[in-house]
Amino acid sequence: MGEPAREEYKIQSFDAETQQLLKTALKDPGAVDLEKVANVIVDHSLQDCVFSKEAGRMCYAIIQAESKQAGQSVFRRGLLNRLQQEYQAREQLRARSLQGWVCYVTFICNIFDYLRVNNMPMMALVNPVYDCLFRLAQPDSLSKEEELHRVGEQLEKMNRQRMDELFVLIRDGFLLPSGLSSLAQLLLLEIIEFRAAGWKTTPAAHKYYYSEVSD
Repeated sequence: MGEPAREEYKIQSFDAETQQLLKTALKDPGAVDLEKVANVIVDHSLQDCVFSKEAGRMCYAIIQAESKQAGQSVFRRGLLNRLQQEYQAREQLRARSLQGWVCYVTFICNIFDYLRVNNMPMMALVNPVYDCLFRLAQPDSLSKEEELHRVGEQLEKMNRQRMDELFVLIRDGFLLPSGLSSLAQLLLLEIIEFRAAGWKTTPAAHKYYYSEVSD
């Protein structure tokens, strides 16, 4: 994470008014409605999977700016409330828009990665993230390549037992004949090997997997 002032956020896809809102939230959070900002970021993350991968940095920067300026957490509270609402309606979201569901999982994982309390991941997000990843490990999700998502070291540290259970599903999904595409099998194998190697990957492994994906 770099200094917020030096970060370049992917906000060009917003209209001019919203771009100005986000820029102000990053520089002078007390001058804008931070609950509105949280909703804007979540709404856009559910529509744009590229932005959903970047939004965590922006949210972290706004939280830091608000805390430094006013010692408050209006933005974080609004963000978590909205994440909870979408989490509770996750099956409806998935039924309505597979892309929106994938964006949501990407977004909540990105938020989990960036947001910290006393330099620790937020406990309130641990089980929702696991639940989303367990859903992605179900057979009907594994058959859809766009639903596959990599899990990480921090999540395992917070709850090793659930990670073990999740990887039982991932392993079974890889081994059992369930009509998976070759790409889905490749991505599952990469995830399994990634964890087995201590959440690290070698240049050789990266070259192998991503040359296969590009092919």
